[in-house]
Amino acid sequence: MAAAGVGCDDLVLDLGAGDGALTRPLARTGARVIAVELHAGRAAALRASAALDIKVVVDDAALIALPRRPFRVVANPPFAVSTTIIKRLTRPDSWLVSADLVLPWYVTKRWIGAWSAHWDFRAGLRLPASAFHPTARCETRVLKIMRRGRPARGDSRRW
Repeated sequence: MAAAGVGCDDLVLDLGAGDGALTRPLARTGARVIAVELHAGRAAALRASAALDIKVVVDDAALIALPRRPFRVVANPPFAVSTTIIKRLTRPDSWLVSADLVLPWYVTKRWIGAWSAHWDFRAGLRLPASAFHPTARCETRVLKIMRRGRPARGDSRRW
């Protein structure tokens, strides 16, 4: 959480929240957290166990409507749709401020240094296989996506 730089006034999406391994620590920062989980049973369990103010949404992380205000993403998204998620988050009309996505190294390295007029793509922390349950089968890194400057939308709310 410290590496993501999430603060108490942030709106944060956890895409593919699963059992809440990232969701709960995010909520403890004081951020407003929206946990997106496609599996209804896991979403219900997360909703029932969440002692903090977490909004749980049952939806596909690759298709969910993104906020129309500045937001961050800290997530371990489903690997199969990670490229789709990254492309949606970095569309020109996106209000994304930054994203910290836990991804397989082979996905992360494809994006590192990718040219974009509006986004920086960098490698973040390396995570050991033991950090996952069940244990990860591939090397995992955080892909950090950071906006360059303000969005070009003419709306300067909270910027």
